[in-house]
Amino acid sequence: MHAAPARPVTATALPTVTGTLRAVEALLLGSGQRTARRNAWTAVLEDRRRARDRVETEHVLEAVAARTSWGT
Repeated sequence: MHAAPARPVTATALPTVTGTLRAVEALLLGSGQRTARRNAWTAVLEDRRRARDRVETEHVLEAVAARTSWGT
C-alpha cells in the first residue's frame, strides 16, 4: 500500500464579526444606504466625543470656580 503524498497545511483566517457584518450589509443594502448608515454612526461617535469634552470642561470650570471662591 502506498501512502498518499502529504499536502501542506494551510491556515485560513476566520472572518471578524465586523467583517462579517459589513459583508452582510453589502449584500442587503445599496451603496447609498450603506454610506448613510456609516455617516450616521460617525455622527453618533462625534456627538459622544463632544459630550465627553463638555463634561470635562464643566469639571475644570467648577474646579477653577471653587478655587477662586476660597480666595475671596
